[in-house]
Amino acid sequence: MKLHILGCYAATPRTLTNPTSQVLEMKNQLFLIDCGEGTQVQLRKYKIKFSRINHIFISHLHGDHFFGLPGLISTFRLLGREKELHVHGPKGIKEAITLLLKLGDSWTNYPLVFHELSSLGPELVYEDDTVAVTTIPLEHRVYTNGFLFREKPGERKLNVDAVAKYKVDRAYFRNIKNGKDVLMDDGSVLVNSELTYDPPKPKSYAYCSDTAYKPDIVEQISGADALYHESTFLESEAHLSAKTKHATAKEAASIAKSANVGALVLGHYSTRYKSIALFKEEAQEIFPNVYLADDGKVFEF
Repeated sequence: MKLHILGCYAATPRTLTNPTSQVLEMKNQLFLIDCGEGTQVQLRKYKIKFSRINHIFISHLHGDHFFGLPGLISTFRLLGREKELHVHGPKGIKEAITLLLKLGDSWTNYPLVFHELSSLGPELVYEDDTVAVTTIPLEHRVYTNGFLFREKPGERKLNVDAVAKYKVDRAYFRNIKNGKDVLMDDGSVLVNSELTYDPPKPKSYAYCSDTAYKPDIVEQISGADALYHESTFLESEAHLSAKTKHATAKEAASIAKSANVGALVLGHYSTRYKSIALFKEEAQEIFPNVYLADDGKVFEF
């Protein structure tokens, strides 16, 4: 599981920092999460093959999280994309994007599929044979969701020495990898655990931006391998959290600690601060395994 940070700063773009966007690489798929202004430039800058992106997840309809989407959709058209592109986001996103396409007379030459979200509870929004994605309801000034990405358990690994020892026919290998026992010709049963190894533990990634401190998400994200949680403010500006419905670094760390996640990645920093290192310092007072997102940084979990 690999996380590419394209942008992770709050509010307006600057020459050296970009608003929120990231790409999650999971089970050989690329998922784009939020699409702030300049996302497609960042994709090119960091040589991410965005033609492989088939699903885009938008947390909410504030500009620093989706203003890059119309441009990206248009670029796909100019590059001759043919396969479907799925956009998962709040109700209203279809109207916003299609109005721009209509006014510019630039309808896509590929299927553009919108999945509009309005549920106030967790909702399964995407699933295939390897990955499932569920919304994480957040608390912000507009309707907002985070997203929980979970790998599905993989097939079991064949114990080559064991199948050779018992002279198991290759015709059984697929069923064995799928967890089935083997009925031998003499009527005996070879238990699957004797013929296989456990598959790697499925990975999970929780994305939470933007949101006020919301401890009731802890149960849903419990045990996630990595949590990205917004940390707009330091404690010196904690009084602004309730007003703007954002979180502090310490609040993000409190969520990480309560959820017992493997790692906390901080982001969505206010640009009022001279150094993002201050966010890590404050968060580590509560939760030790803290990483700082920054434009262009890649995390592998």
